[in-house]
Amino acid sequence: MIDRVFLSHPASVDETYGEHARFAAGFSLQLFAAAGAALVHAVIPCLFEKTASRIIARLYARTCNRGA
Repeated sequence: MIDRVFLSHPASVDETYGEHARFAAGFSLQLFAAAGAALVHAVIPCLFEKTASRIIARLYARTCNRGA
């Protein structure tokens, strides 16, 4: 059960639990940054015009180059 819950998915992308946790936490922080930039942009359109899109594109490229 522990293996399935904590280790199976990280192994499927060739990572240890710690490596996967660090990747996912960093991914989450970048999503928060993109959300913040998008929120500011919604209120003041001349700010952060491409920031959220650029972050999302970078994250997408990183995930596409990983295992299943």
